[in-house]
Amino acid sequence: MTARIALAVNPTAGKGRGARAGLQVTRQLRSAGLHVRVLVAPNAAALARDAAAAVAGGLDALVVVGGDGMVNLGVNAVAGTPTPLGIVPAGTGNDVARSLGVPTGDSAAAADLIRRGVDGAGGPRIGVDAVRCTGEHVDRWFAGVLAAGFDAVVNERANRWSRPRGRMRYNLAIARELPVFRPRRYVIDLDGECWETSAMLVALGNAPCYGGGMQVCPDARMDDGLLDVLVLEPVSRAEFVRIFPKVYSGRHVEHPRVVVRRARQVRVAAEGIVGYGDGERFGPLPLCCETVPKALHVIGPERVTTTTG
Repeated sequence: MTARIALAVNPTAGKGRGARAGLQVTRQLRSAGLHVRVLVAPNAAALARDAAAAVAGGLDALVVVGGDGMVNLGVNAVAGTPTPLGIVPAGTGNDVARSLGVPTGDSAAAADLIRRGVDGAGGPRIGVDAVRCTGEHVDRWFAGVLAAGFDAVVNERANRWSRPRGRMRYNLAIARELPVFRPRRYVIDLDGECWETSAMLVALGNAPCYGGGMQVCPDARMDDGLLDVLVLEPVSRAEFVRIFPKVYSGRHVEHPRVVVRRARQVRVAAEGIVGYGDGERFGPLPLCCETVPKALHVIGPERVTTTTG
C-alpha cells in the first residue's frame, strides 16, 4: 500500500529556502513512489487547520518544511496521536530539528530520512516528549523551549515590527528593550512546590536550544519526561550584557545568579509577560506547562541529541 504523506510548507522560511526545499522534497518523495499531498493555505492559521484535518483523516506521516514555527505547527497537529512527524529544516534557527538530530542544510538528506521512515525500509522513528501548555485562551503544545522573561519581551517587541527582517530585527529589539527592561516578580510552581523569585530571564526547556543556537537550557533532554526551568536572577545591565553571549555555549549556567531546576509540571506566573513557545506567541502568563512523555513520534535518527553541535 502506498504511503500517504501530507506536506506543509512555509514558502517564506529562510528567505525563500522553504519554497525551494518544498519543491525538492515533493519531487523526491513522489519519485520514490509515495503519495504526497501538498497543503496550501492563505495563512498560518488555515494551514494549521488543514494539517490537523489531514492527520485526523489518516496519514502515514505529516511532513513540515520550514523553521521552528512550522515544526510547532506540526507538533500541534500530531502530538498525542500515532501519526509521525517528519521535518525538513529550512528556517533560520531550526533549533528543534537540531535537538532531534535531523539533518540541517541538506533537504535531500532530510527527505531520504522521511522516505525510509514511511516506506518500510527500516527508517527510524523516535518517541520524544512534548509539552502541553494551557492558560487563559491558550491550549497548545511545544517541543523546544518556552520563553517567559526578557527573551519573551524581546520577541513581543520584535513582532510588532515588519522590518528589518531576520535576526537583525531581533538584535534591534534587544538593543531597544535592554535599557528599559526591569526584573519581574515570578511565582513558579514546580510539581506542587511554590518558588517565588525575581528574575530577568525565565525559560522552560524540553530541548536545549532556541533563537538559532542559543543553548539556554543546555542539559535539557527531549526524552527524560522533565522540563528544565532556567531562571536568571536580577543582575546589573552591564552584567547581563556580559552573561548573555555565553548562552551560545551554554556556559551562562555557571553564573551564580543562574538557577536551573527540573519538574514535570510547571506553572509560571508574572505580570506583563507573554509566553513564546518554539518562537511562537502563546499568550500572557500565567501558563501551565506539562511534559507528556513520548507524546510525539518523529521520523529521525535512532537517538535524540542534546546540543546543537
